[in-house]
Amino acid sequence: LHLSSFRMSCPCSLFRVVFLSLFFVFFDSPLLVFNFRGLLSLLRKLKRSDDEARILVLGLDNAGKTTILKKLSKESIDTIMPTQGFNIKSMVSDGFKLNMWDIGGQKSIRPYWRNYFDNTDALVYVVDSADQERFLECQTELAKLVAEDKMAGIPVLIFANKQDLLSSKPAEEVAEELNDTLEGRDFHVQAASAKKDEGLSEGLEWLVQTMNQSKKATK
Repeated sequence: LHLSSFRMSCPCSLFRVVFLSLFFVFFDSPLLVFNFRGLLSLLRKLKRSDDEARILVLGLDNAGKTTILKKLSKESIDTIMPTQGFNIKSMVSDGFKLNMWDIGGQKSIRPYWRNYFDNTDALVYVVDSADQERFLECQTELAKLVAEDKMAGIPVLIFANKQDLLSSKPAEEVAEELNDTLEGRDFHVQAASAKKDEGLSEGLEWLVQTMNQSKKATK
């Protein structure tokens, strides 16, 4: 386990907790004090300012979640591996600090998504528009998410990703088919190509504006 493989911006004391927790998890030590769930709880309870938002980035495996975050962070996408746990990216947009939690989308990982719902301000759901064979599965998973009490009322940004592929479903069709699932809440379906960096900033701009409006309405 190389320290350089774990990249997160956090206080030194927290970094030690994270490192030791991961170390003990890897080696199944009986000295484990902070289990994985405890680690997540600690990270979620870090103090946030009023201009800071916690955003979940979810979707089926191979939808392009990590590629989108890397593009938004101006990072190389030459080498991307399937997310087995979670990644955290922080970025600033229109005065908001966005803490983006990218969670693995494999079927075996999805039951653990609910461990990340606490204190979520918005959901980014990534759809592989070219994977029409799994579109119903994608829709079903989204329906489960928005039905959760902890996800009630939060805005949802749908990235209809991979629009650069000829086999992709147009964003308008994606929106039409997801309309009933998302009825009664703020949502936006954004045509996107993570590979070509198209539609990403526009989608994020909508999300930040929507959160800003919600913030003003509650004052």
